[in-house]
Amino acid sequence: AHALAYVLVNLLLVAIWKASGAGFFWPVFPIFGWGIGLAFHAWSVFWPEPGPAQIDREIERIKRRR
Repeated sequence: AHALAYVLVNLLLVAIWKASGAGFFWPVFPIFGWGIGLAFHAWSVFWPEPGPAQIDREIERIKRRR
């Protein structure tokens, strides 16, 4: 949902830029700024920090190896 909103809103901003004369490409600022936030959000969704249960399982796995 966040990626879809990012694409749609930025397409709208580019359309506004184009309709207003297509001078300096000012939509780059929200595209870049919001893109950084979206990248951090994707990172937290796809590579979350391990929770207590995962840490305990890893500790037990390491203990069994010894």
